[in-house]
Amino acid sequence: EFAAIEGLMDGRTQIKGFSQADLADGQPSVVNFWASWCGPCVQEHPLLVALKVKTGVRIFGVNYKDQPVAARRFLGRYGNPYTAVGADNSGRGAIEWGVYGMPETFVINGQGIVVYKHVGPISLETLEAKIIPAVEAAKAAK
Repeated sequence: EFAAIEGLMDGRTQIKGFSQADLADGQPSVVNFWASWCGPCVQEHPLLVALKVKTGVRIFGVNYKDQPVAARRFLGRYGNPYTAVGADNSGRGAIEWGVYGMPETFVINGQGIVVYKHVGPISLETLEAKIIPAVEAAKAAK
């Protein structure tokens, strides 16, 4: 369970956190671990926006060991492709997910099971050759 980042707003609505149940509701999704202090996260961010536009998949963000104000500033500057954003202030969630470093991205099927894991920043090549096909396969497997 990832609680919402304190004060994280999109316009005037509070952006909620998410739980394992949100990832197992029959719809595929993507979980992306990121931080405002992570240079590669800045590089990959436009590709997450493109993924959302291209596939319509829900993307859940996990903000890792970050300051809420810095996370808000990051999303304000680079855009917010996330359906929900949870905070992993202690790093415990990243350990449970087996995350090695920032950023890391997971494609989750409708049953909440990881079907693809990408370590490091997403490149355009990885997006088109690995991530989008994994999302489409997860959609087809309903």
